[in-house]
Amino acid sequence: MTYPLVSELADAGIPVTVSCRVLKLARQPYYRWRNDPVRDADVLRAYRINALHDAHHDDPTFGYRYLA
Repeated sequence: MTYPLVSELADAGIPVTVSCRVLKLARQPYYRWRNDPVRDADVLRAYRINALHDAHHDDPTFGYRYLA
């Protein structure tokens, strides 16, 4: 994800418009990300991945079909 880079460059004094133009990004998604950097869907996906990893770690005989 390049949005944190744009944010760091903006803190260093480089305008967001210039950073987005050089990185070939649109500004609107950057500002949307800045208002809500971690989406609910990302949190849910991470929770599910951790649950699957824990289930496999507890009993490694579970195959991918059972865990899916």
